[in-house]
Amino acid sequence: MAGGTRIYELMRSGDWLDRARILACARILLVVEVAVFLFLIAGTHGWIVPLDHPLTTDFASFYAAGDLANAGTPALAYDQAAHFAAEQRVTEPGIQYQFFYYPPVFLLICALLARLPYLAAFIVFEAASLALYLVVTRRILDEPGRAALVPMLAFPAVFWTMGLGQNALLTAALFGAGILSVDRRPGWAGVLFGALCYKPHLALLIPVALAAGRRWQAFAAAAATVAALALGSAGLFGWETWQAYLGVAADSHATYELGRINLAGMISPFAAARLLGFDVGIAYAIQGVATLAAAVLVALVWRRDQSLELRGACLAAATLIAVPVVLLYDFMLAAVAAAFLIRAARRTGFLPWEKAALVLVFVLPLLTLGVGQGWHVPVGPLASLLLLAMTLARVKRVASGHPRVTLAGATGT
Repeated sequence: MAGGTRIYELMRSGDWLDRARILACARILLVVEVAVFLFLIAGTHGWIVPLDHPLTTDFASFYAAGDLANAGTPALAYDQAAHFAAEQRVTEPGIQYQFFYYPPVFLLICALLARLPYLAAFIVFEAASLALYLVVTRRILDEPGRAALVPMLAFPAVFWTMGLGQNALLTAALFGAGILSVDRRPGWAGVLFGALCYKPHLALLIPVALAAGRRWQAFAAAAATVAALALGSAGLFGWETWQAYLGVAADSHATYELGRINLAGMISPFAAARLLGFDVGIAYAIQGVATLAAAVLVALVWRRDQSLELRGACLAAATLIAVPVVLLYDFMLAAVAAAFLIRAARRTGFLPWEKAALVLVFVLPLLTLGVGQGWHVPVGPLASLLLLAMTLARVKRVASGHPRVTLAGATGT
């Protein structure tokens, strides 16, 4: 009985997770992830066993779209037959089609990347995005030295993003940097937020936050940046490219509703409802309630002018709940939210169970696909909800007038 009580108290306080153990575990996980990552690269290239058909990543979609833009036919990036032909041309015949639902703003990046050889473009894009993500998260943590970067690098969604050739590292960097700048450099924050228009659904709650928080300079700068990027892309690629994009975007919901994207790899309430067997209509109703609740929460936290850490954690965590199409690699926003929560905890102490909850948020992405596919358990959405609940617990403590934690040992990191 005494042993059980001791374990309960250790889990509650998080004393067992001191700085040395956190870094040691993160280093071990990082080594394992790198080894698995290299193994998967070898496997997908047929170096371990022969493949029935060639495999590729989402980056093929980006590169093919850029190649079409450089050829003077950017609108064809939204013609699936032409885009698929371009994907096979830049990789190899027989790959599975990778969709392209990004606005022409993203073609600005894709066209630049497509001027490099394919492999070089892939490495440059992912390496640059990773560097930006690490710089931003280090600033969020506000901790000198390189050791703090190890857990952020070991975050499993980092390897999902690089393995799939996706842009979530860039998204997390822009998102986090925008929040960091919103108080001291609001104009620059607006530019960073506006740049997220290449992935507009993940910027859904940013206008809510800025308006509720009366950050009008940032709001105006974000709007101006979006307008400039949209007009610039229209000037370079033509309005017909925007028309083609809008036509494809209007029908993109079918890709997610009909299971063409693995539901276990999505982490929204909509995906959770579908994975649990609810029909599309009920799933959208659940998502609608979740989106409204997330927007209200963000508005309240930003309007009450909570600390930057709480506003940042709330905005990043709520975004994962508010958007119906959030995939596994988009869980990179959870790293931003967690970094803000850790920064807050280093100043006021960790709440009961907070360290244990952070560990769960950290490791759950490793289980999302396996548990989701095998047991139909929406692990990803549960991790997003847990992250938002942790943020709410901190907001509640501040509202109660007791921002500091007196739990023994809870201030250690």
